[in-house]
Amino acid sequence: MLNGKSILITGGTGSFGHRYAYTLLKKYNLKRLVIFSRDELKQYDMEMKFNQYKDLNSNVMRFFIGDVRDGMRLKEAMRDIDLVIHAAALKQVPAAEYNPMECIKTNIHGAENVIQAAIANNVDKVIALSTDKAANPINLYGATKLASDKLFVAANNMSGGRVKFSVVRYGNVVGSRGSITPLFEKLISEGEKYLPITHEEMTRFWITLQEGVDFVLKGIERMQGGEIFVPKIPSIRIVELAKAMASNLPIKIIGIRPGEKLHETMCPSDDSHLTIEFNDHFVIAPSIIFFSRENDFTSNALGEIGKVVERGSEYSSGINPHFLTTKEIIEYNNKA
Repeated sequence: MLNGKSILITGGTGSFGHRYAYTLLKKYNLKRLVIFSRDELKQYDMEMKFNQYKDLNSNVMRFFIGDVRDGMRLKEAMRDIDLVIHAAALKQVPAAEYNPMECIKTNIHGAENVIQAAIANNVDKVIALSTDKAANPINLYGATKLASDKLFVAANNMSGGRVKFSVVRYGNVVGSRGSITPLFEKLISEGEKYLPITHEEMTRFWITLQEGVDFVLKGIERMQGGEIFVPKIPSIRIVELAKAMASNLPIKIIGIRPGEKLHETMCPSDDSHLTIEFNDHFVIAPSIIFFSRENDFTSNALGEIGKVVERGSEYSSGINPHFLTTKEIIEYNNKA
């Protein structure tokens, strides 16, 4: 599918970028793999790390220092690129609440810059990473990602169908930077006497980094342009996560942080008339009409067939039919 292609990953030095780059180089014979990010030290560390993988062709990797806020730099980086994976974002919920304009500049203005650069360079496909926090957002981070999602969907009309834009939305990634598992691991290793929980009823969707990467890869094959792809993944109770990681430690309720939800939603009930259920995922179809092509999303580019969900139904971490047990959480964490 991607053999001989040139691919660019924005925010490519993050947790997702590392795993995605490794997976791409492992599975495909790429022409180029461009890592676009703003931190030269992280780029250097990543280059040194990938040069040590003897089974990977790291010679096709190119490192571009740049910021998605800089539209001209993005246009330079996307020359002769076939596929863009947009992973760059400011994603820490409390930090976004206290620094709203910085989050807006990266997550919204940056998304528009990615779109304009892709259209200017006639890129084949762009797939953007989103978050469950973009569904019915109550925090600024979620609001910026919802705006970003809308930009990428509408971009299919802006490009006249020449460039296809789609979005992948999923939940908490096990062990990713800034997530709860590294925090718990740090506290446990430092001999902390308790684990802090913001609320005893809190739930989250749970996905491993590799599962997220594989779902994005599948989305590239499935996409027609304009869809929001949502995987069917399990939920966890945060108190069960604490038990799984340190059954001997008590928990301490510290209160919900700024902008934090009790449960996360990936397919809101207000979008149920647009939500199509497939075997292992959902698709939220665009609410707007595309003038350059068909608007039927009940089948995808792979020929898979889905059906519209019942009106008013919702896909939420609090009412997910699949909750991980303590034992399953341990197994998931070990895969991270």
